[in-house]
Amino acid sequence: MSRKKPLPVLENILITGIAAEGKAIAKYDDRIVFVPFVVPGDRIDIQLTRKKNSYAEGRVIRFHEYSKDRVKAFCEHFGICGGCKWQILPYSEQIRYKQQQVTDNLQRIGKVELPDISPILGSEKITFYRNKLEFTFSNKRWRTTEEIQSGKEFDDMNALGFHIPGMFDKVLDINKCWLQDEPSNSIRLAIRDFCLSNNYSFFDLKNQNGLMRNIIIRTSSTGEVMLIVVFFEDNEEKREKLLSFVAEQFPQISSLLYIINQKANDTITDQEVLVYKGKDHIFEEMEGLKFKIGPKSFYQTNSEQAYNLYKIARDFAGLTGKELVYDLYTGTGTIANFVSSLAKKVIGIEYVPEAIEDANVNSEINQIKNTLFFAGDMKDILNLNFIEEHGRPDVIITDPPRAGMHDDVISTILFAEPQKIVYVSCNPATQARDLNLLNEKYKVSKVQPVDMFPHTHHVENVVLLEKRS
Repeated sequence: MSRKKPLPVLENILITGIAAEGKAIAKYDDRIVFVPFVVPGDRIDIQLTRKKNSYAEGRVIRFHEYSKDRVKAFCEHFGICGGCKWQILPYSEQIRYKQQQVTDNLQRIGKVELPDISPILGSEKITFYRNKLEFTFSNKRWRTTEEIQSGKEFDDMNALGFHIPGMFDKVLDINKCWLQDEPSNSIRLAIRDFCLSNNYSFFDLKNQNGLMRNIIIRTSSTGEVMLIVVFFEDNEEKREKLLSFVAEQFPQISSLLYIINQKANDTITDQEVLVYKGKDHIFEEMEGLKFKIGPKSFYQTNSEQAYNLYKIARDFAGLTGKELVYDLYTGTGTIANFVSSLAKKVIGIEYVPEAIEDANVNSEINQIKNTLFFAGDMKDILNLNFIEEHGRPDVIITDPPRAGMHDDVISTILFAEPQKIVYVSCNPATQARDLNLLNEKYKVSKVQPVDMFPHTHHVENVVLLEKRS
């Protein structure tokens, strides 16, 4: 049996730009090469890992010269962990590339007439800005290059941290994560040490066995903390011992929950969540409005920047108090409730039933009387009959998932013919595709990029579309 010929090493190659997914670009023999964890201006040797006709992928194995724009990584896990790939770029450069990403997508994919794109709104916080993180237990700890090269056998292969990109069963043990403020790191490390000291089994992702599966930590701007501990095995004695320890060590946890998830995947949307101590929710606050956040609720993970994002959406909508507003993909009704005081009525639609329950609660606790929420698949609910029953919207605000809007949803929007559409997107590429489909009846009037996720390639973008006369 013949072995595959090893891929070549490219020597002394200059990194020239930034591409999608946070990777950098080099050029070699009329072929684009994508490389992670480097920045434009770096001169490196590249070990190719994949080679196609028009492009290749590789990893850096040697630096000949560092870019003048490069800054020192602040995280000890940089280069292994899949997060915060851009931390070696000054923040001013990060948002410059994000601005360019939005422009390129809207021009190349959207192919619609555009106004001047407003300068991107950067995040005031560039570390410890997230309000939610999920960590995975694994008995297949990712070993460092030094550990592998040592040839030693390691008895302790347990980890509590993040999945290695592209390797579902390998988890990087995290000492300190710079994404979520305390007590996040302290809680995670205490749980890990407790489980190691008491010989609790960490999850085996391939064989689907073990006691400890995941933890999810949610914090809020109100100072509340939610911890969800996900077990695979149903062992009441060990579960009680761990949860009692956590409750005693971290009295600031206001919502201590647990789940027994024996499915093949980690999603908890279909799982029963049980309360060990405290409430089954925490609250966020925005302009005096309170928002209930449950364990399954979607809420923007950068709370402070979410406020800026929603203010932009509200400003673009230009409400006068007379409008019927449809808020598509409403989640827990955050945008719907946020704009309700300036609208005649707001109708929110969302796929997750629990989120709609929270949306109704959020209206109730804020004494908002002019909202109405529906749960179900957007393309099934938002149809011609729905429009005829509830009225044609004057304004549609839409904040879809990364995949963008279904063709049927776009067709219904075109039928409804609102005067304005405010399109909030976490993926400018799919947003641009949808703008092209809406172009027959709508022109793009305003574009405002917003950085919600410093040190990553992700960028939010808000677009105002106005009906053509």
